[in-house]
Amino acid sequence: MMHMNSLSTKILLLALFLIPALSGVAQKITVSDLTVEHLENPLSIDASAPRLSWKLRSPLKNILQTAYEIRVGTDKNGLTAGKGIVWKGTGKTSQSILIPYEGPALQSKTRYFWQVRVTDNQGNTSAWSDVQFWQTGLQPADWTAKWIAVSEKDTLARSPLFRKEFSVTKKIRSAIAYITAKGLYEANINGQRVSDSYFAPGWTSYRKHLQYQVYDVTASLKNGANAIGVTLGDGWYKGRIGFGSQRRFYGDTRALLMQLEIVYTDGTKESINTDESWKTAYGPIMAADIYDGETYDAREEKTGWATAGYAGGSSWANVRLLEKGTEQLVGMSGPMVKKHEEFKALKVFKTPKGETVVDFGQNLVGWVVLKAKGTAGTKITLSHAEVLDKEGNFYTVNLRSAKAQAHYILKGNEEQSFEPHFTFMGFRYVKVDGYPGELQAGDLTAVALYSDMATTGKFTTSNTLLNQLQHNIQWGQKGNFVDVPTDCPQRDERLGWTGDAQAFANTAAYNMDVAGFFTKWLKDVKADQQPSGLIPHVIPNVLGANDGASAGWADVSTIIPWDMYVAYGDKRLLEVQYESMKNWVGFISAKAKNNLWNTGFHFGDWLFYRPDDDNDGRAAVTDKYLIAQAFYAHSTQLVINAARALGKQDDVDKYTTLLSEIKKAFIKEYMTGNGRLVSSTQTAYVLALQFDMLPEELRASSAERLVENIRSYGNHLTTGFLGTPYLCHVLTRFGHINVAYDLLMQQSYPSWLYPVKMGATTIWERWDGIKPNGNFQTPDMNSYNHYAYGAIGDWMYRNMAGINSDPAAPGYKKIHISPKPGGGITSVSGELNTPYGLVVSSWKIENNVFKLDVQIPANTSATVVLPCSGDKAEIGSGSHHFECPMKSLN
Repeated sequence: MMHMNSLSTKILLLALFLIPALSGVAQKITVSDLTVEHLENPLSIDASAPRLSWKLRSPLKNILQTAYEIRVGTDKNGLTAGKGIVWKGTGKTSQSILIPYEGPALQSKTRYFWQVRVTDNQGNTSAWSDVQFWQTGLQPADWTAKWIAVSEKDTLARSPLFRKEFSVTKKIRSAIAYITAKGLYEANINGQRVSDSYFAPGWTSYRKHLQYQVYDVTASLKNGANAIGVTLGDGWYKGRIGFGSQRRFYGDTRALLMQLEIVYTDGTKESINTDESWKTAYGPIMAADIYDGETYDAREEKTGWATAGYAGGSSWANVRLLEKGTEQLVGMSGPMVKKHEEFKALKVFKTPKGETVVDFGQNLVGWVVLKAKGTAGTKITLSHAEVLDKEGNFYTVNLRSAKAQAHYILKGNEEQSFEPHFTFMGFRYVKVDGYPGELQAGDLTAVALYSDMATTGKFTTSNTLLNQLQHNIQWGQKGNFVDVPTDCPQRDERLGWTGDAQAFANTAAYNMDVAGFFTKWLKDVKADQQPSGLIPHVIPNVLGANDGASAGWADVSTIIPWDMYVAYGDKRLLEVQYESMKNWVGFISAKAKNNLWNTGFHFGDWLFYRPDDDNDGRAAVTDKYLIAQAFYAHSTQLVINAARALGKQDDVDKYTTLLSEIKKAFIKEYMTGNGRLVSSTQTAYVLALQFDMLPEELRASSAERLVENIRSYGNHLTTGFLGTPYLCHVLTRFGHINVAYDLLMQQSYPSWLYPVKMGATTIWERWDGIKPNGNFQTPDMNSYNHYAYGAIGDWMYRNMAGINSDPAAPGYKKIHISPKPGGGITSVSGELNTPYGLVVSSWKIENNVFKLDVQIPANTSATVVLPCSGDKAEIGSGSHHFECPMKSLN
């Protein structure tokens, strides 16, 4: 416990007690935010022992759960009455996240309702929580639907429509639709979309597993005649994906599989399945492609085609049945893509070339909703761009071969609203051609689409440039987390590059809840891993089978599982990925000679600093094999960490021995006797220090060499994709946080704030995507929405706001609050909604006094370290206030 003395020598701790603003008897503890497998009320749980989580809320301080009671049943009303309970689970533990179901074997396609109540360390017992549910998915034998496709060979670019009419003659208790497709689908019942999600069934390693979605459509059905209508698009399955003109990577035939299961109140059941009774025709989507955009001809609309009694149905063709594939049908483990923010046009203007261009003010990913009215056959084209050139003209050269256009053909003199279905664009600016009449700002609305991840982090400072940097980091994440973590969202690439993802994963977990997002994607990392252990460059892999094994990219297989375990406390994720982690290290060991990994292709420190005319060797080139050896050690260390967390002591011993040999080989090959590295770059020293590659006695001097290098570049960083995430962490760890702040606050190229000063609203791929004179970097590799360099966000949350996790108590069960002011910043506020609840660390400097307000969620504890003297306070849940005099700051 801290002692309370004068401000000049000790920390003043002011305890702020929360007083419940409730009349009568206050509820001392409640339970809320119930989830199953990181999801709220999920409809397709495949796990045989799904894990249940909840959060405690209390106005009291120092609250810890001491016991819980869970009850599960198949009848909601019975559950609340304590009847018909399938399982009662109890535990005397403070654990409130990811508690496994341990009752009787779960039945497929069954809804299970559940509640929980808890007892705390002060003798309070909560009321039962609100009832939540999960629904189990289908087992392979449950699928009775048949795959259907268009009647002839699927060679047209047009999107096919599929429809089925059926009658309901009895009162419905429930109706559940199970749908998937080869390609993308949009499903309607009685003319209404069954979901507000897009790009279903999502992108996975289709040859291994294909997701299906589950929709509760009880309210969509009616007595009498009903109709189902489904539209298919090429998507990632059949469309252009990867490099060049590669198409049909997964298959050449779009197909639909749907099973609608109806349960009537009299207990009878009925299934409406895709089969030979369905009909098909082509609709108004003339072409739809991820890279190239969409063409929609309103004259080809079939009004009412997804409703009962559609008059034109008699001319539709029979469908063709397809054989069942070898891929496994799996339920959802991550969020679907949905619409989010909308942006009104800031202005409509003419460029120097006379183009009509709309500025939405934000580089985003999604599409534009357009209102238009004109004569039949009028064609409107929307082209999309991230930037204007220095003359102010529309610029799309950096999209390479991606057309990224939406074409709309009007059907006649009535106002229509248009938006794409099976494509997305990365853009701030839209060029409009062919619009009938005068285009008004109100005719267009930009809509952001990304995976439906809850915002968990907030970060603000007294510096407006840093606040914009945080904004840019968040929007880089939103734009590139469209079902998979892509490198960029606009050009002919948009692939799940592994190096980008591992560099940014920690930052991503601060900004948003990415537990489900990465759980889903890591299944594809494991699925696409080669038998040799090789990890491909991109996941899902649409390149060659042997295009992989690059240091810092393939290490995604060890880095993200461990990072997600620390962030969310998900031990099962480690268990699932553990063999993949070991197999990757095994791949490296098989390639290494005398424990030295110095073979194979590597991207190296991608996009490091290199002057245009490098006559004096200022380009920051780091030996690729030095980098490889460092990541070999890092992945081995992460396998050790995972083995220890999973209780696999034999593996801990095995890989600890291996790690020692890897580090010896590094020192022998890449370090002189005085500690100088053969590549004297920032990245070389950063990786060597971050991964503890150097002898203890030489680390401080190596950190000094790193500082000297930074100073020699005028307080500029020179790191690329692999060095940047760790740069400020290393400086802070070795006592040079002032240098870290110098880099963070640097405004000239290369720096994090240079793009901000140049007007960026997202993170750029290159430090100088737009040069000071307004010229562009090389257009074949120049994305303006590329999150990798946004990895600085991790350092900002951990060191500026001071919110840190503890690997020994993952999921923020134990929290470390240790803000480190600097850089002339006078206030920082950070928030993180952890698996246990909201953590707040907010500080300001007033009259030379550092003032810190901390909020710790119930059922957790925290260590607070103040920057004034390094004194520590151990605190429990609740709100706390600390002060200390600035004069004792270093």
